[in-house]
Amino acid sequence: MSTQPEFPHGSLQESIAAVAARALAAGALLPIPTGCEFVEDGGVRFFVRVLTSLARKDEERAAQRREAAAGKPVNPFLPYERGLFVAGVSGTHVAILNKFNVVDRHLLIVTRKFEDQRSLLTPRDFEAWWRCMVEYDSLGFYNGGVEAGASQAHKHLQLVPLPLAPEGPPVPVDPLLAKAGGEDRRGTIPGFDFRHSFARLGEAGIGSAAARLAYERYAAMLEQVGLRTPSGKDAELQSGPYCLLATREWMLLVPRSREFFDSISINSLGFAGALLVRNEEQLRTLREAGPFAALRETALPPRCGA
Repeated sequence: MSTQPEFPHGSLQESIAAVAARALAAGALLPIPTGCEFVEDGGVRFFVRVLTSLARKDEERAAQRREAAAGKPVNPFLPYERGLFVAGVSGTHVAILNKFNVVDRHLLIVTRKFEDQRSLLTPRDFEAWWRCMVEYDSLGFYNGGVEAGASQAHKHLQLVPLPLAPEGPPVPVDPLLAKAGGEDRRGTIPGFDFRHSFARLGEAGIGSAAARLAYERYAAMLEQVGLRTPSGKDAELQSGPYCLLATREWMLLVPRSREFFDSISINSLGFAGALLVRNEEQLRTLREAGPFAALRETALPPRCGA
């Protein structure tokens, strides 16, 4: 059963900014500095962030691995760091800031109790996601499993503000989306020569009806790409890893075969046209191969007859 969010409608963006300022001053928020480049491929101007330092995040990951090796549970979301807490979203989800953010105002929508990141999304997940998404222009994404780029096992959906890049369309792949089918549940995107499903959400509004429609589209998209669909039971594990992207207007689902292209980790944002590399060597690798080759090699081939 859904509950009302703990933040008044229209207040979330202001709360994020206030919490971020306090967390930054207190050292709870540790942004990762990056440079940026554009790499054009297949009609898309990919926005590529180049990390200038990962020392703090690498130290945190190393500490987590040591604790895991010692048999200690490792879960940064249970409990979450209080200095990163933005708002309660529902009876089942809270919103916190991403501690090691590359993108400003990067929000994590985390289940209050532990749920596996590999479990299928539920109507509760979509309701919480949409309550945050309607507050400002944003892109939601979900990394369904390690191969899809998930770095934590506790279920968390994510939200970043739009535009993704300082110039160009709000989402770099928008030029291809404009040519896509998907007025119903069975759309595809020209130029995406790997398995995927694209759906427009139409005029569903911004409330619970929109969240319900998005959940229904999600179930249909899983079926289209050959993955298990929800049966209505809780804690159902997915049958394969996938990336999911969502705005108030459309959704994109891409099954994954692996996380890495060469040494470059790719998560859901890669399929929106936004990539992250650790150094200039990885940037050269990406330029030489082309971003679409990287996406294709970490996705699955199209289904026969698709």
